[in-house]
Amino acid sequence: MLHRGNLRRVVGASAIAVLLAALMAFYVADRAGAGMGRCQQHRADARERAAIVTGDGEPVLVIGDSWSVGLGQDDPARSWAAELPGEVHVAGFSGSGFSAGASGCGRVSFADRASAALDTRPQLVVVEGGLNDVDQPAAAIERGFRHLMADLAGHPVVVVGPAAAPSRAAMVPRVDELLADLSEAFGVPYVVTSDLELDYLADRLHLTEDGHEEFGTAVAERIADLDPTRPEVLRN
Repeated sequence: MLHRGNLRRVVGASAIAVLLAALMAFYVADRAGAGMGRCQQHRADARERAAIVTGDGEPVLVIGDSWSVGLGQDDPARSWAAELPGEVHVAGFSGSGFSAGASGCGRVSFADRASAALDTRPQLVVVEGGLNDVDQPAAAIERGFRHLMADLAGHPVVVVGPAAAPSRAAMVPRVDELLADLSEAFGVPYVVTSDLELDYLADRLHLTEDGHEEFGTAVAERIADLDPTRPEVLRN
């Protein structure tokens, strides 16, 4: 038989345990809801940007991350991809990358989205990314890159590496070098952007409107400066 004092302690401990369990359940549910809300917003942003076509001429497809979507901009039509010559279509998804684990929003890696994006019948595919892969294992990035190249087989492809965004600059060189090596191994041109000095938003990760223009202009120029076998669609 429990003494009254012991009973109070047991009841008190039980109440605390129940309260902690409830708080933990609320915390987990809240985090899950926040994650779901974020992913839903990313999907909405992706659809909005995909519906925007800029320029004219031969169709160009950009597969990318939040930079291609124009996250943080009032007008997503002015994301850096709009600086490319041609009729530019964007298949972007914020937080995504070459590796499957770059995003927590499900199957949204570049390879996961490539096949559907090819419905635009592009004469050139520009793949931009890497900033969301900085914390991913090399093997995961390589696997995603290999799957992406398989999906894009038969299409002219240019890979645009990550810029040195201040919040992730220390981790960019590893991914930059890996993507350059993978591009060489698969025989696709690689555009380095880690040397660019760009204008960033307060989060030190995403570009301002001027930053998008600077990045897009530099990418267009560097693609145009590739070897003489480059697709004619990139000549201004």
